[in-house]
Amino acid sequence: MRILFFFGTRPEAIKLAPLIKEFSKYPERFDLKVCVSAQHREMLDQVLNFFNIKPDFDLNIMKENQNLFHVTTEALIGIGEVISKCKPDWLIVQGDTTTTFAGTLAAFYKKVKVAHIEAGLRSFNKHAPFPEEINRVLTTHLSDLHFAPTPKARESLLNEAVSEDKIFVVGNTSIDALFFCLKKLSGEDPDQFTFFKSIDFEKKIILVTGHRRESFGKPFENVCHALRMIAQNNNVEIVYPVHLNPNVRRSVFSILKGVKNIHLMEPLDYPSFVRLMNRSYLILTDSGGVQEEAPSLGKPVLVMRDVTERTEGIDAGTAKVVGTDRDKIVNETVKLLKDKTEYDRMARANNPYGDGMACTRIRQIFERYT
Repeated sequence: MRILFFFGTRPEAIKLAPLIKEFSKYPERFDLKVCVSAQHREMLDQVLNFFNIKPDFDLNIMKENQNLFHVTTEALIGIGEVISKCKPDWLIVQGDTTTTFAGTLAAFYKKVKVAHIEAGLRSFNKHAPFPEEINRVLTTHLSDLHFAPTPKARESLLNEAVSEDKIFVVGNTSIDALFFCLKKLSGEDPDQFTFFKSIDFEKKIILVTGHRRESFGKPFENVCHALRMIAQNNNVEIVYPVHLNPNVRRSVFSILKGVKNIHLMEPLDYPSFVRLMNRSYLILTDSGGVQEEAPSLGKPVLVMRDVTERTEGIDAGTAKVVGTDRDKIVNETVKLLKDKTEYDRMARANNPYGDGMACTRIRQIFERYT
């Protein structure tokens, strides 16, 4: 069976890498090819190097100030040509990116079956997350197999008339990737990660990630002002690996640069980020992947988005939505810093997103189903 994996961003690579590794164990059963669109070049390459994955095809579509029109059309045309060349039986895509949607549409045009990893997440707001919510919906209705991370995601698919026998609840492959990384890092000297040297780990560490497209402008500025207030009024260290998007960097550096206990740094490679996440006290993020990973490390998460498609974490108590309101971000962060009972309640909640066996389940289902 010939399988083509297609992805283009760091989060996709993290979540598909352990699945590629799992399928690679059975060369007599699966003939694997990997194609990357690479709209996030440097961050993608870091993950590929860590997991030792060498793409067979690299579209390399990234350009300065790229927009959705560019990413969509270049990915669509590029993966269409790759499909024509390698003639896969299945295309495997992950999540909610524009690459995912473009790849699925190309496979549909070429009459190639599609398996969608992390299917069924919904915010029920087509503009948030943007454009990811619509990417997911459209991908669902073009796919042939749907690997849902949770029972709630399965219910969303059923409500959209997806056939029950095409949906499989397997957990999220991000947890597989996290456990792989933690195992690989165990026993390594933390001093090799040079960014640690500037951080005072005697203080509580607040890890921040933020890059959502729908928050650009005033909402993102509110987030930055909240971080500044937290840093100036609490004995903490805030660590913020800043996304490469110029809309993000403009606000972050203009508002936060120079605050002595805020550490602004370039995006971290995946193992460095996992180690930092593991040593943090709490996490403020608008990232979907971090919402999934943090509970496995016992880290409370404040979600700086108005809505999230990962509501299982909210229901389980591992995460709380604070939006982009400055005062709410400040108040909820201070509550977790000061109120140990509230902190422990969130830190001890169970992770609803998986047990690290999603890739094995997906491979076994593929063997049975196909």
